[in-house]
Amino acid sequence: MLLFLTAGIVLGFSAGVAPGPLLALIIAETLQHNLKAGIKVALAPIITDLPIVMLTLLILSRLSHFQTILGAISIFGGLFIVWLGWQNLCIAGVNIEIASVKENALRKGIITNFLSPHPYLFWFSVGAPATVRAMDHSGFAAAAFIGSFYGLLVGSKIAIAVIVGKSRSFLAGRSYIYTMRGLGVILVGFGALLVYDGLKLISPF
Repeated sequence: MLLFLTAGIVLGFSAGVAPGPLLALIIAETLQHNLKAGIKVALAPIITDLPIVMLTLLILSRLSHFQTILGAISIFGGLFIVWLGWQNLCIAGVNIEIASVKENALRKGIITNFLSPHPYLFWFSVGAPATVRAMDHSGFAAAAFIGSFYGLLVGSKIAIAVIVGKSRSFLAGRSYIYTMRGLGVILVGFGALLVYDGLKLISPF
């Protein structure tokens, strides 16, 4: 259970602080309106991801006996995580010069996250396989993974909204850059382990 809890924390925190359309919208709403608007956008994944999570879990549960397919998915997921880690290692800060935006923060957050490919890629290649694997241990392990992932995903985005509301220079500062690069190293290692697990699943030896 501790393994899945840790995985959820690392992946959730990394996804929460990584640059992307949703983070840009959180910053925009916070700067143009107020912290409350930024928090509304940060809550969007809780609403949009539920059907994605349910669909991918349904698909993966039906493929649980097909080791080659699961191995290929694990390899793809590992490469996806390595790619995310590499992006973190190359980060040089986030540009927060954002154009004026209208209101309806939560609705815009839902639309932005629903149209982003990242939730779909993550849950099909990493999130759902990890949850299915956790369920083989116990329901508590699966709940720990999903709960810690979304707790850190949403929590870190809210934290960034709070920090940006007080200091616009944070996302271009060294603390943020070093944090992202440190997470990049962890993600590359985690992705390599997923690739290794996938190769073991499809290996005839």
